[in-house]
Amino acid sequence: MQYKGYTASIRFEEDTKLLAGEVIGIADSVFFEADNVESFIQAFHGAVDEYLAFCEEEGREPNRPFNGKILFRCDSGLHRAAVQAAEAKNLTLNQWLIKAISQQVEREADDPVVVRAA
Repeated sequence: MQYKGYTASIRFEEDTKLLAGEVIGIADSVFFEADNVESFIQAFHGAVDEYLAFCEEEGREPNRPFNGKILFRCDSGLHRAAVQAAEAKNLTLNQWLIKAISQQVEREADDPVVVRAA
């Protein structure tokens, strides 16, 4: 679910019988909840609007969703090995890194041992 460029996670809280949500992809914490779908959508929109208003009142820039750019630092040996691996596959380093990260994310998504925040 998206609103003004922000994305919400959705989960059902069995003990309270509420839909709980959080704005994901930003460093700040923005939570909301409701007891039905229509109210949940309104709560999400309200939470984003309140967050943006709060940031404006505080005179600070609100966190924006991730832009797809990652600053990545590693030692020179690993950098060299990654470039060589990419070249061996006829890929740019960026293409190779995207593929490697995607594969790792998929592996961890399938790994029942990995614990994810709800």
